[in-house]
Amino acid sequence: MPSRIVGSAPQRLSEDQTRPWFGAWPSHLPRSLSYPSVPAWWILERNLAAYSDRMAVRFLDHETLVERESLTYAELFARAKSLAVGLRRLGISRGERVAVCLPNSPELITTFYGAWLAGAVVVPLNPLAKERELGYQLGDAGTRVLIASSGSAGASSVAGQKGIQRVLTSEGGGSAHFGELLSQDGRLLDEAPIEPGEDVAVILYTGGTTGAPKGAMLTHRNIVANTIQFAEWYAFERGGERCIAVLPMFHSGGMSGAMNVPLYSGATLLVMSRFRPTSVARAVERYRATRLFGVPTMFIALLNNPESRLADYSSLKACRTNAASLPPSVKAAFDEVAGHEVLVEGYGLTETSPLTHANPIQRAKPGSIGIPIADTDAKIVDLETGADLPAGESGELVIRGPQVMKGYWNRPEETAAAMAGGWLHTGDVARMDAEGYFVIVDRKKDQINTAGFKVWPREVEEVLYGHPAIKLVAVVGVADAYRGEAVKACVVLKEEHRGRVSEAELVAFCRERLSKYKVPRIVEFRDELPVTATGKTLRRLLRPEIQKTGV
Repeated sequence: MPSRIVGSAPQRLSEDQTRPWFGAWPSHLPRSLSYPSVPAWWILERNLAAYSDRMAVRFLDHETLVERESLTYAELFARAKSLAVGLRRLGISRGERVAVCLPNSPELITTFYGAWLAGAVVVPLNPLAKERELGYQLGDAGTRVLIASSGSAGASSVAGQKGIQRVLTSEGGGSAHFGELLSQDGRLLDEAPIEPGEDVAVILYTGGTTGAPKGAMLTHRNIVANTIQFAEWYAFERGGERCIAVLPMFHSGGMSGAMNVPLYSGATLLVMSRFRPTSVARAVERYRATRLFGVPTMFIALLNNPESRLADYSSLKACRTNAASLPPSVKAAFDEVAGHEVLVEGYGLTETSPLTHANPIQRAKPGSIGIPIADTDAKIVDLETGADLPAGESGELVIRGPQVMKGYWNRPEETAAAMAGGWLHTGDVARMDAEGYFVIVDRKKDQINTAGFKVWPREVEEVLYGHPAIKLVAVVGVADAYRGEAVKACVVLKEEHRGRVSEAELVAFCRERLSKYKVPRIVEFRDELPVTATGKTLRRLLRPEIQKTGV
C-alpha cells in the first residue's frame, strides 16, 4: 500500500516476508495514515471548534487529589497564545531555544505550546537535575530563555551565570514572572511561519556510548506524525478519554503519551506532579480514567501497595508501558486486577519522538515490544557487516519512519553515524520472530536502564574520578527486581586510601553531583579491574547477566 506521509518520498509497505507483522495488524487501523503538514501547536488548536468548553487539564495535588487548577481547551490555548506574545516581547523569534525546567503542571503544558506558537524550540530539562547537568544542556543548546519555578534553584542559578533570561512561575529573583507573560493579549499574536519538515520543535537530550548527552532534534512533523501514530494505534476516542498524566512531560515518553496524544484526542488530562500509588489509584476510580501510561515500576508499585491494588481499574482501556521491559508476571497481575487485558508494552527512543513499536491491543505477546506501528519500518542487521538478518537471528535493530529525528544538535558526525543508510541505528540488539514481533535481547551500548531512566556509565565514572581516593572505576548495570537494572560502581582505591573509604562516602559524593537515579546503589571495592591490552575496561566481565530491556 502506498504511504500517504506528507513531505516524504512514497514508501511501499507491502505485505511480504520482510514485513510479517502485517499478519498481526490491528483490525481497527489502516497500515498507512495521513499526516497533515502543520506545526505542532495544531495538536491543541484542532480541538477548539468541537471541544472549546471541554476540560483539557485538571491539575491534581499528588497527595490529596485536591483540584488545584482546571483549564478548558479554549482557556489553555488562550494562555499559550498569551505566552507566545510574552516570549516575543522578550526577544524570542523563530528557531531560538526556550528551556523549560518544570514538573508536570499547567505551566509546563502552556510553555510547550506557547513556545511553539512563538516559533521557538523547546528544550525540556529535568527539574531534579544537578547544576552540572543543567549547565551543560543550557550551554550546548544555546538557550535564550529559561522558564522555571523558584524552587528550581539550580536551574535559575546556572541560567544567571550564563546570562540567560529567567522567567519564574513563582516568586523569586528572575528576569520576569510567568504571570506577566500570560497577561499579554494573545489576540495580537502573529503565528510563526513554520516549515513542519524542517523546523525543530524540541531538542531532547539523550546520551550515548561516549557519555556526553546529545540533543535529539525533533521537527514539528516528527511530533505531529508520532502523535497521530500513537493515538490511532491505541484507538483513542476523540472527546471521550480521561488520561492520568503522571509520566514526566520533560521526557520524551511523557511529552508524547501524557501530553500530546491526549490533547490531540480532546481528552481530559488528570495531571499530577509526582507519582504516588494511592493517589493514582484513587484518581483512576474518582474520574473513571480511561488511560494510564507509565513505566513498569509504576505498575509494580500499584500492585505492591495494598490500597492501590484493591482499586477499581475497570474503566481503563489499553495502558502502555515504555522505557524498560515489562515483566510478563507484572502484565498478568495488572490485567487480573483490572479484570481484562489492559497492559501492553511498547518501544521507542528519544530519537523517534518516541514510539516505533507496540503490541496490538488484542494480540499482545508478553516479553515482546510488539510490532512496528503505522508507516514505520524496522529490521535486524548484522552487528559487524550491517547485512539484513532473517527472523530468529539477533542483530542491531534499525528503524525508519516519519517520527525519526532530524539529527543531533550540532553533531553532524554523530548524526551521520546514527542515520547511516537512511535508517536510525538504535544500538539495541534485538530479534524478530516469524510473526514480526520484536524482542530486545541485549544492547550494543553500555547504557543502564534503571526504572525507565537512562544512565550512561562514563558520566558516573567521571564524577567518581573526581574523588581523591579513586584509582580506577567502572560503572555497570546489574539486575534489580524492581528497577530492572541498578547502577553499580566497581572501584579500585589508591593504595593509601584502601580501608579508609566507605561505600556510603562514595555514594554521598555522587549524590551531591548527580541526579538521584544516576547515583550508584551498589559500590564494590576491588583490587583490580579487567582491561584489554590497550587499557579499555571490559565491562561485560564486571556484570552478571542483566535483565534484557527495551528503551
